[in-house]
Amino acid sequence: MAVSTANVPLTGLARKLVSDGLLEQKVAQDAWKASSREKIPFVSQVVGSGLIKGHVVAQIAADEFGVPLIDLDAVEIDPDVTRLVQEKLIRDNHALPLYKRGSRLYVAVSDPTNLQALDEMKFASGAQAEPVIVEDDKLHRFIDRALEAVDTSMNMGEGEEFEDLEGLEVADESDDDDSGNIDVDDAPVVKFVNKLLLDCMKKGASDIHIEPYEKFCRVRLRIDGVLQEVAKPPLALSNKITARVKVMSRLDVSERRVPQDGRIKLKLSKTKAIDFRVSTCPTLFGEKTVLRLLDSSMSIPLEALGYEDHQLKIFLQNLHKPYGMFLVTGPTGSGKTVSLYSGIHLLNQPEINISTAEDPVEINLPGVNQVQIDERTGMTFEKALRAFLRQDPDIILVGEVRDLQTGNIAIKAAQTGHMVMATLHTNDAPQTLTRMVDMGIKPYAIATAVNVITAQRLGRRLCNNCKEPMDVPKKALLKEGFSEKEVADPSFHVFHPKGCDQCTNGYKGRVGIYQVMEVSEEMKRMVMEGRNAIDIADQARREGIPDLRQSGLKKVKDGVISIEEMNRVTQE
Repeated sequence: MAVSTANVPLTGLARKLVSDGLLEQKVAQDAWKASSREKIPFVSQVVGSGLIKGHVVAQIAADEFGVPLIDLDAVEIDPDVTRLVQEKLIRDNHALPLYKRGSRLYVAVSDPTNLQALDEMKFASGAQAEPVIVEDDKLHRFIDRALEAVDTSMNMGEGEEFEDLEGLEVADESDDDDSGNIDVDDAPVVKFVNKLLLDCMKKGASDIHIEPYEKFCRVRLRIDGVLQEVAKPPLALSNKITARVKVMSRLDVSERRVPQDGRIKLKLSKTKAIDFRVSTCPTLFGEKTVLRLLDSSMSIPLEALGYEDHQLKIFLQNLHKPYGMFLVTGPTGSGKTVSLYSGIHLLNQPEINISTAEDPVEINLPGVNQVQIDERTGMTFEKALRAFLRQDPDIILVGEVRDLQTGNIAIKAAQTGHMVMATLHTNDAPQTLTRMVDMGIKPYAIATAVNVITAQRLGRRLCNNCKEPMDVPKKALLKEGFSEKEVADPSFHVFHPKGCDQCTNGYKGRVGIYQVMEVSEEMKRMVMEGRNAIDIADQARREGIPDLRQSGLKKVKDGVISIEEMNRVTQE
């Protein structure tokens, strides 16, 4: 016979929440019964149901029971400590070992009255379990993250076997490499590298960093533009991991004194393949290896990149012009290549001849003539462009305008009936015009050739599932750059990241922040008069062209990014 909800006795933290008026008796009893039925902690039930915020419960528990309260976001996960207790005990008890100091093991819990969890942790670890209070919703995420870190590190060096990783094949892996003197075929190392590559793809990471130091080796993934540590394999295996990556990318395993560049192609199926661009660089304690994921099957429409409607209109109008120069600027990793490739994808038609000069060629584009720049063989941007002009091109893409010779040829091509798309490394659109003058290109040539300049950054997109509005003082909002009218609007809100099981610390994916500046007649006149970037920026402002900061403010207002993220990627 079912027990009446009204007769459920409340103890511990549940009773405290009711006595403090944070939960009604009936609501608390229903939550208690639901937690028993679903076999989850009472705190997880009330926080997960939205009855009380996790930080409120944590503060009350710490005050009531005299247990320290810590913020998990400030804690660095140590797989060696997590490994002291079996995964099943951690998940069943909803408790995570954080630190071990002497004979004491400090365990993160959201309910300090869960004495059974502490006893089981003590028995499993052989250390005295001391509770520390954390927010329940954060504890869920950190348990997953800690166990994943243990899984990624794979207990390497302890002789454990790895599960088979099926569906992964290295295309064209050389059998006649120089790896005979290095035990790179060691099964744990091979499987660790394979799993690392697969994890990179599953997590949506853009880069893998393998970094040897004096006393440890660290592996980090760049997810949504931010590096996150995922493993610390034993230092003794650092050279083997690097050697394995070199074998896969057909590099010289015996050469450790100079940087090397290579490529790995992974066949996931008969029709699906992923490329990794590999770069090694000698450091003080070994070779640092960076792998960048290049998914040639990925096609991102321009509408999904984050352009505002008026910016996208200008972008497309200039993209379809028959001649002139289309420039995309920004620092490394700001998405310039994706923007250009998305534009090329729209222009790639059978009746159009497209040639590109890139260093390196990141993504294979069927129907486009792509040339790999290689300074060692003498294939420079300048030589590639000269060759293109003799091959009847309609559209030319230059990976980067680095010097005067490349810039002059690109400008001449734009002046003689060709559409030239190129990138530069400048901070914003107005600076691009003065940067080209500084390179030695004639001002009148720039004025007659350049049609439009797009400056861009990439910011982490707030997770739509868990982002929360935040209260920010009016004075602080005005200081950030919002107008009095915007701040006075009752519907105006800014959001901040919270974090859930569907995102990474409150962020999911990235979005572009753009300044799209069509070069007007007045700007062209200013270039020929030798005016500086500040004058051109003032003219752009008079013409109503938002700069990067204003575009970032618009995305904050729309709830796409946080103020912190805007400040990270844009400047005042």
